[in-house]
Amino acid sequence: MAKKKKLPFAYQPLGFVLGWSGGWLAGLAFRKTWMAIRHEEDAPDALDKDRGWGEILLAAAVQGAIFAVVRSAVDRAGAKAIERSTGTWPAGEKGGRD
Repeated sequence: MAKKKKLPFAYQPLGFVLGWSGGWLAGLAFRKTWMAIRHEEDAPDALDKDRGWGEILLAAAVQGAIFAVVRSAVDRAGAKAIERSTGTWPAGEKGGRD
């Protein structure tokens, strides 16, 4: 059985760029989604005294879901690109996110 080469160091710069890009994309998607849901440009902050619990928790849940989906999509696309270009999956057998 051939030993697989690991690429954690080679993948790190790409992972950083993808993570930054994914965060920016998720923030944009959240702002657009919040605008569609509440017709407001700014989502409530947890410390916003004038907003209720329901609105703050809704915003947090929507934001968390969007960030998780975008992060997973970006991570998966990056890993697939590395695999296509090098023939090696960039993470261990169980996955790469700690």
